[in-house]
Amino acid sequence: MLKLSPKVCIVGCGNVGMRYAYSMMIGGVAREMVLVDYNKNKAEGEAMDLTHGAPFVSPIKIYAGDYKDSANSDLVVITAGRGQKQGETRIDLIKGNAEIFKTIIPEIVKYSPKAIILVATNPVDILSYITYKISGKPSREIIGSGTVLDTARFRYLISKELNVDSRNIHASIFGEHGDSEFPMWSKAVVGDIFFRDYFETQNKEKGEQKLKEIFEDVRDSAYEIIEKKGETSYGIGLSLTKISKAILKDQNSVLPVSSLLEDYYGINDVYLSVPAIVHKNGIRQVMKIDFDKEELKALQNSAAKIKEVIKASGF
Repeated sequence: MLKLSPKVCIVGCGNVGMRYAYSMMIGGVAREMVLVDYNKNKAEGEAMDLTHGAPFVSPIKIYAGDYKDSANSDLVVITAGRGQKQGETRIDLIKGNAEIFKTIIPEIVKYSPKAIILVATNPVDILSYITYKISGKPSREIIGSGTVLDTARFRYLISKELNVDSRNIHASIFGEHGDSEFPMWSKAVVGDIFFRDYFETQNKEKGEQKLKEIFEDVRDSAYEIIEKKGETSYGIGLSLTKISKAILKDQNSVLPVSSLLEDYYGINDVYLSVPAIVHKNGIRQVMKIDFDKEELKALQNSAAKIKEVIKASGF
């Protein structure tokens, strides 16, 4: 079969996988997408539904298949796994999804040994690390979706509070994609003004309490969405598309993806989100930035929590 470039394989045809596929399709990011799922009828139905929109978008070939059909993919995106249930933390998901990954990763590496692997399944930092260990691939080729979505939520909530275009907010969430994540207020910028300076002039009476509320809304929003509608998918679908563009279009984008940290403020052998430059070969560079004292403590705490779970899982 003649390959069209770029070729993307999506493993997992649940809500996240299909929101991502739709976003990629209407964005014209890929020329070929193959959908792989243990439920082949579901994958075939999703592929049919998507292809009927072909007259409205840039040329793209979308079809269901197995791992053999995914051969020579440029990018493999893993959204397969057991979903997060109400009341569960992302860490609660580890055992079942780790077992699923033990069957998925060898097949990906067998048929697409040169592909960049993008992991979205939760707990994403731990499963990215597990993917790195199982695959035997260089760490730069294994990327987790990390806190890209958390950062988008953060920027939106700041923009809502200040009534400013969210695209002019430059602020990030780092660490675990989960309960131990933290905001980097010290470097947050509104336009060209440090956020704290802007906020203090506009909201003197609200102060630090409001900053705390904004972050807590970011951290807990996934739980609230799951409680209200059962799952989260639109935001992560768009986030995965943003990361995919950086890879497939060689954009050298700075994104808070989950990547392997080594010799990073004393942190080693763990996947966490800090700024990283993402391009066609995956992670070009993990950027070392100046955290303030509390932020560095939060990052190290996040690393310790993740490493504790990794150790318990046998990896």
